[in-house]
Amino acid sequence: MDNARRLPWLLTSSAASHLGDGIGKVALPLLATTLTHDPVLIAGLSATQFLPWLLFAAVAGALVDRIDRRRAMVAANTARAAAVGVLAVLVATGGMTIWLVYLTALVIGTAETIADSAANALVPAVVGDGSLDAANSKLQACEIVGQTFLGGPIGSLAFALFAAFPFVLNSAGFAIAAAVLLGLTGTYRGRGEERPTRLRTELADGLRWLRGHRLLRRLVVVAGLLSLVSELAQAQLVLYALDDLRLSDAAFGFFAFVGGIGGLAGAGVTPRLVRAAGRRAVVVGGIVCCGAGFGGMGLVRSPVAGAALFGLFAAAVVAVNVVLATARHTLVPGELLGRVLGVWRTVVWGAIPLGALLGGLLTGALGSAARTFAGSGVAMLVIAAFAFGALRRFPLGDESDSARALMHRDP
Repeated sequence: MDNARRLPWLLTSSAASHLGDGIGKVALPLLATTLTHDPVLIAGLSATQFLPWLLFAAVAGALVDRIDRRRAMVAANTARAAAVGVLAVLVATGGMTIWLVYLTALVIGTAETIADSAANALVPAVVGDGSLDAANSKLQACEIVGQTFLGGPIGSLAFALFAAFPFVLNSAGFAIAAAVLLGLTGTYRGRGEERPTRLRTELADGLRWLRGHRLLRRLVVVAGLLSLVSELAQAQLVLYALDDLRLSDAAFGFFAFVGGIGGLAGAGVTPRLVRAAGRRAVVVGGIVCCGAGFGGMGLVRSPVAGAALFGLFAAAVVAVNVVLATARHTLVPGELLGRVLGVWRTVVWGAIPLGALLGGLLTGALGSAARTFAGSGVAMLVIAAFAFGALRRFPLGDESDSARALMHRDP
């Protein structure tokens, strides 16, 4: 199968997976609010969903360098479909508690570490000689359309109709994602068929490689800080929408819908922005816009203005993510990609549960989620200033610049 025919299979699977994921990520916090309005417990749900990235991302990365990445995605999506299916049954029978919601989120998140790590590591093999910026933008678009543009509204409306309904749809999305990948023929092992070394040695190799690469080392620090600070507010989004903006359960999904429009726009324009301004400018400018979006959300009380500002944040963070993904795919050798990505996500996605818990505590101390959004926005502007200084020596411009500058490593 040639590269032109491979990418659509991956995109279709990703779209189905992200649609199911988007439905679940709206429905889970809505389900939690029927059981508690404690901001710390609500934040704890977000922390639980991302805790596996802190605990297992490095191991997951090493595993996807050992095994066929397509098969890993099929197995992980099948496991997620089964876990959410059990959740739907429990909701329908009235057997849910907040702790069972936590447990389900933990199981789903653990399978997600395999699915997402394998999908990301699969991109260069699927794209081949094609543009990584364009391919990563398309994958970001699939994520945005699935998780917010469609998944958010569908999840909230389905929850308003029948609490178990969104989880049935969520399970179906993961099952379809697994089935679609069966059409992607070929072998997608990270290192061919050679015998793997000890897992501990492989994990150390990935960490050592990342530590020795000055640019990626700085990028992972910037990404980790942005992840931590943005989650302070994002974990409180449901309380911000329901309590500060006075939206209904059903309207909450349409608030996220506007954010999806912004994210989709960000994915569409990022390749042109990179060509016009360079990757460093997109990263720094994107973080500034993220801060402006969340800071503004903390100051307004209009649902329309709040949703528009969330759209600005979504567009900006997607632009940053596209540049970071392309940097990883450009710089990291294919046989190490899973392990380096695992270390990266241990830091970046592992910061999310910490940020979520801190956000819950901050909201409890400040008295409203809106004030947490304002504080998060200010902190992002500080991160943008740090990124400007940390990345100023690296010309993150076109591919030729990247080939020369991005490969510079410490001796």
